Amino acid sequence: MSESPAALRRRAAELRRLIRHHEELYYRRAAPEISDRDFDRLVEELQRIEAEHPELVTPDSPTLRVGGEPLAGFAQVAHEPPMLSLDNGYSLDDVRDWAGRLERLLPEVRPAFVAELKIDGVSISLRYEDGVLAQGATRGNGRVGDDVTANLRTIRALPLRLLGKPPARLLVRGEVYLPRSAFARLNREREEAGEALFVNPRNATAGAIRMLDSRAVAARRLSVLTYAIADGWNGGGQKAMLEQLAAWGFPVHEGWRYCPDLPAVEACIAEWRDSRRDLDFDTDGVVIKVDDLALRERYGATARSPRWAMAFKYAPEQGETIVRDILVQVGRSGVLTPVAVLEPVFVGGTTVQRATLHNYEDLARKDVRVGDTVRVERGGDVIPKVVEVVLERRPPGAAPFELPATCPRCGAPVERLVGQVAWRCVNPACPAVVAESIRHFVGRNAMDIEGLGDERIEQLLAEGLIRDYTDLYQLDRDRLATLKGWGGKSADNLLASLAGSRHRDLHQLLFALGIRHVGERTARLLARHFGSLEALAAASEEELTAVEEIGPIVAASIRTFFADPRQQARLAALAAAGVRPPAVPVAPRPERLPLAGKTVVLTGRLAHFSREEARDLLERLGARVAASVSKRTDLVIAGEDAGSKLDRARELGIPIAGEDELTRLSP
Repeated sequence: MSESPAALRRRAAELRRLIRHHEELYYRRAAPEISDRDFDRLVEELQRIEAEHPELVTPDSPTLRVGGEPLAGFAQVAHEPPMLSLDNGYSLDDVRDWAGRLERLLPEVRPAFVAELKIDGVSISLRYEDGVLAQGATRGNGRVGDDVTANLRTIRALPLRLLGKPPARLLVRGEVYLPRSAFARLNREREEAGEALFVNPRNATAGAIRMLDSRAVAARRLSVLTYAIADGWNGGGQKAMLEQLAAWGFPVHEGWRYCPDLPAVEACIAEWRDSRRDLDFDTDGVVIKVDDLALRERYGATARSPRWAMAFKYAPEQGETIVRDILVQVGRSGVLTPVAVLEPVFVGGTTVQRATLHNYEDLARKDVRVGDTVRVERGGDVIPKVVEVVLERRPPGAAPFELPATCPRCGAPVERLVGQVAWRCVNPACPAVVAESIRHFVGRNAMDIEGLGDERIEQLLAEGLIRDYTDLYQLDRDRLATLKGWGGKSADNLLASLAGSRHRDLHQLLFALGIRHVGERTARLLARHFGSLEALAAASEEELTAVEEIGPIVAASIRTFFADPRQQARLAALAAAGVRPPAVPVAPRPERLPLAGKTVVLTGRLAHFSREEARDLLERLGARVAASVSKRTDLVIAGEDAGSKLDRARELGIPIAGEDELTRLSP
């Protein structure tokens, strides 16, 4: 018996309420009450109801987050008030000069300030009517921007309906960004697909926010942070404004600081100078604002920027050096990657001797040549890269780099697939492809087989003792002992390590297999969900996409891997050699785990756990492991030499535990 229209309307309203509630818990409080799959079921039920009864779709429906039909173009939106730029400063002297100008304008005033992290993303303006998102627009030229409402609705962190009782009309300013983790995953997927890599997260964000197909925007997994109310606020200063934004349900990063005087501002700048690298988004500075809104009116603005605010920018993590050579690396998927060999240069806290040039389009666009002086950049955990060539220092006779017509390792032809930028060696038996796959297989985060460095892998391949990683388990002790540089002890050590690897955890084997798009985290998710290699191999694409964070592209890649006869033969060879990971208990419902809904931060050096082991344990116990300490952090686990994160936890009164807590929780 079909439900009445009134019952369907009530159920749709209840589903929207439940979904908003769980989005609030997940995206703002980091304290989920239900599993991702249970959340998806709520969304799917609402989608079914709205598909059958379009009249029940509301402007704040969570189903709009998945995107809709492509647009023909963007309408224009006038910004009132305008979205002004900020004056920049690059030193503490610049900050002091700015404060001095304020003092000269109003000598009798000693203003307090609010310092906020400057998010390196795309500025947006959000208009809410009666608490519901009505329109979102890009900054554009500051006075007119593009209407990108459909794209912004796909961002899970952005509320479609506000909490509490906001004013009838509210205008909010914020910044859309691509988290570093999502950016790394996106570039890995593009590299595997032979597509051009994005230069940085901001570049990827800017491209995504202006896509005409909002479904493609949803796949990018953008996020957003808000920082100002441009209209609809009659309360206190900037501090109160940020607190009110959070109370209405807007995402506000808790890295902001109330600063009663200029020394407090300088302390905030010093605090974030290094710790900003631990964040999951790019930030290149600190925005400093006068807290009092009435004072802002008195300070006024110039034609392009307010006098009451400035942006302090940290010195870019760049260095200049000379390109000594350009090598071509062949990866385990056969992709040819040019790499610049550099005169050593200290950048971003480490000495850089090599920098990726991504692909030949990137190399040709930058026109990097041997002998060039180049600027190299390294931010956070990003791989060092060549930013640009200093053309005025180019030596006479420096020749453009030529793309090889054949693989530099095996001599096989290289080809470029239609629609891709990557060039690949077409020979699956290429020594470089084989060596890279073996190197990946034996790696510490994969099968963790000791005694097989690059030179020994190349030696075993050259001697014909192995042709694939499956051959490692057939190595003969006496034959190994006769190799140059080996001996009986080295042979015994390697065979003992191989024997131990036969029972590595399932997630280690899955990562070691080199399945396209399956990194360490995805391997762990798959292992916890399916429990065995056999169950995963038999899973359909529909069953795979039901797993947390697994989308259609990854699911299709997994199915392709297990359907490939060559991979099936490899798996059979590993099984015959006794490689059988222990079964993994199916993960319990998240709410039943001891750390369910808790946000935990790790800091310092641990004596009995690697950072990966500690993170894995905490995640298995239901915790969300965050990179930085904030008011939402529930626990900080501190090892030796813990630094600013420990200080911040003490300042906020957050519980602190030692490594013994991990040992106690370890099953």
